[in-house]
This record gives sequence, structure tokens and C-alpha cells, in this order.
Amino acid sequence: MYGPTVTTILTGIFLVAALVIYVIILYNRLVDRKNNVNSAWADIDVHLKKRYDLIPSILETASGYAAHEQKTLEKVAAARGSAMRSLAPSEKAAKENILTETLKSFFSVVENYPTLKANEAFLNLQKELGSIENSIESARRYYNALVRDHNILVEIFPANIVAGAFGFTKTEYFSLKEPEKERTPPALRPNR
Repeated sequence: MYGPTVTTILTGIFLVAALVIYVIILYNRLVDRKNNVNSAWADIDVHLKKRYDLIPSILETASGYAAHEQKTLEKVAAARGSAMRSLAPSEKAAKENILTETLKSFFSVVENYPTLKANEAFLNLQKELGSIENSIESARRYYNALVRDHNILVEIFPANIVAGAFGFTKTEYFSLKEPEKERTPPALRPNR
């Protein structure tokens, strides 16, 4: 008799079961990572919404003092609208970079209006915006760390086979458009 032995059959069953369990574990890790990335993106959206909601108050406060700077105020409003409409992380990052640059221009114009700079309501709004900006940066770092971990899992062997079979793909980073420019500290302006 040359048929399979009980040991061979049990070994085969064990190997198939081990493979199935391994695939289930990898699948669950991929789902977990994907959901963590989605949750972190939702956190970024919350912070960005707070920023978007605050900008009109800042512009309204400034418009009373800098009425003839209407063009600058309109640029900020347009950049805000464009950023609000973007969805994908790469598109959102590009639009957010434009909004940030526009806000920097706006605040440099504010330097020419000492009464506005001294306005308590404006100072409070500016302080709140700074706090939101810090929250966005922190949320962005967290999101990008989760994206990195997700992308590594999607690409490494043998997880890439499971990821491909179940439709898991790499996720986009929410990164700076011009990292070198963003990492350069702004030039300090002397007090007048």
C-alpha cells in the first residue's frame, strides 16, 4: 500500500490551517491599519474645518481696519474656498499650502496696521489660529506615520499578496508641497 499515511494527511491539514490563519491575521492587520489611517484623516479634517470656520472671523475683523486691502482679503477667502473643496490628501495638501502662503501674506499686510495688531479680538483670533495650526501639524505627522505603516504592510512580502488579493492599496501622504521652503524659518521682522 502506497497511500498517504495519517501523519501526512494531518500535516497537510495543519499546513493548510496555518496558511488560512496567517491570511486571516494579515487581512485583519490590513483592515486595522486602513481604519487607523481613515480615522487620522478624519481628525485632520476636523482641524481643517476649525481653521476654515475661523478664517472668515479673522477677515471680517481685519476688513474694518484694512478696508483698502480688499484684494488681499479676497485672495485669502478664495484660497480657503479652494482648500475646502479639495478631497484627496495630495490635492488637499497642495491647496492647504496655498492657503498657508496666502495667510502669511495677509498677516504681513496686518503688520502695517498697528491698531489692528492691538485689537484684542483680532489677537485672540490670531492666537486661536496658531493653536489650530499646531493641531493640524500634529495630526498631519500622526496621519503620515500611520500611512507609512500601512504602506509598508501593503508592500512587504507575503503581505503584499494578501493585500493585492483583497484590494488593499497604498495610501497617499498628506505632505508638504515644498518641504525645503516650509522647513525654513520665516525671517524675523524688527518691531516698529
